[in-house]
Amino acid sequence: MASSLTKDSVDPSTEKTFFGHPRGLATLFMTEMWERFSYYGMRALLVLYLVSGGTEAATGSQGGGLAFTMATATAIYSVYVAMVYLMAMPGGWFGDRVWGARKTVAIAGGVIMAGHVSLAVPGQAMFFLGLILVAAGSGLLKANISTMVGHLYDGPDDPRRDGGFTIFYIGINLGAFVAPFVVGTVGEKVNWHFGFLLAAVGMGLGLIQFLLGTKHLDARSSLVPNPLSPAERKNIVVKVVGVLVAAAVFYGAVAALGLYTLNWALVPITLAGLVIPVAVLVRIKRDKELSGTEQSKMSAYIWFFVAAAVFWMIYDQGGSTLSLFADGKTADTVFGLGFPATWYQSLNPLFVMALAPVFAWLWVWLARKNQEPNTIVKFAMGLVLVGASFFVFIVPMNMAGDGTKVSPMWLVSIYMIQTIGELCLSPVGLSVTTKMAPQKYASQMMGVWFLAVTAGDCTTSLLSIGGVDLNGAWVIFFEAAAAVVAGIAIYSYRKKVQSLMGTVH
Repeated sequence: MASSLTKDSVDPSTEKTFFGHPRGLATLFMTEMWERFSYYGMRALLVLYLVSGGTEAATGSQGGGLAFTMATATAIYSVYVAMVYLMAMPGGWFGDRVWGARKTVAIAGGVIMAGHVSLAVPGQAMFFLGLILVAAGSGLLKANISTMVGHLYDGPDDPRRDGGFTIFYIGINLGAFVAPFVVGTVGEKVNWHFGFLLAAVGMGLGLIQFLLGTKHLDARSSLVPNPLSPAERKNIVVKVVGVLVAAAVFYGAVAALGLYTLNWALVPITLAGLVIPVAVLVRIKRDKELSGTEQSKMSAYIWFFVAAAVFWMIYDQGGSTLSLFADGKTADTVFGLGFPATWYQSLNPLFVMALAPVFAWLWVWLARKNQEPNTIVKFAMGLVLVGASFFVFIVPMNMAGDGTKVSPMWLVSIYMIQTIGELCLSPVGLSVTTKMAPQKYASQMMGVWFLAVTAGDCTTSLLSIGGVDLNGAWVIFFEAAAAVVAGIAIYSYRKKVQSLMGTVH
């Protein structure tokens, strides 16, 4: 049995490598790169397509969209992003208990591709079907592909492991960087549906090379670590069918009575995206099997979770509020060259690739001088920076109030500030999640971290559904102030939080 789970039978001297790493890393690198290409390409188009053809679309923009208001478009976008991260938890469950990581990723790629094909077909029904499929597929893939990267190495002490994940992370940002230039340009300037179709082609290429390259993956990727028993499988099927039938009956009745509007779908999903993270945290916190030390760490973790939710509430508006501002109120030329609104979505991955090595070096350099900020201070910095980015945003918003097209450099600056904040908070959040996870929930806590994104985006959606104008200067001001206050609060209570964290720093 042991030989089936290792690469002992492979002669290391003849095995092909990928930058000195196992050949399977190339397969996973390319899969993630093409998946991110499809995801970020579609995301760059999403809000612009939703408002296209309506009264709130940018002057001179092509028609053919769904003609929604900015508020509705922002709510749909926020719910969609929230569901991508919410689905990461059931995605991990499928990998652990039903299909295994390798099969789950293959199925996920097919689901994502089908979703983009649905988006490429005109019509509101096909559009929402496409969003559901892409969100579900992305959740399935996100939770399992990183697990397979880990399988390529000989445990957590393998000296190549961190480098392998760094290369994998480059694939994520490379796909995200290129997508808006290709998918975004075609969709925005030629035809929305051609753009969505290009996203499907990208995912298709990723899926083909994944299937061809699976022979290079570790055998553990095909195993189901904790398979469902027949009784468990039957119980789950009965519950899922019951929920689907109840939902079909309820929404069928609403539609038959002529009462159905889009909010009948958006509001329940948004509320679920707020309730589920809270319920998960409460369930873990109230688990009597946790030791006193684990309970204390979970109390500290709640601080980080709430802070992260506030951060992502603002940060993820880069694809909605900022994108709509870029489309309607920002000059579309830079140094005389055309600069479509979708191209702004390439700024974040560009800045991440440029600045991540700088921050990695900076933390090591400060650590050698015994001056590296601890986790709490880094979180506070991230919150203050993302709040500052929206304070900066108020300036071009006021400048554009009389119809003036502002310089693109305003948005470039805002995206750069947000990326610096991301590099202070996001990698640290992933690290502290693994460090503070109770042993019983070690494999589930990464999904809990993603729920902070869900909570933040669902808050944005709820505000939009409630009629709050997220494109208004005063709303931007209050969001910015909330982030800065949250950053100051977590910094002010750093000694209390640190005492709850115990030996974790």
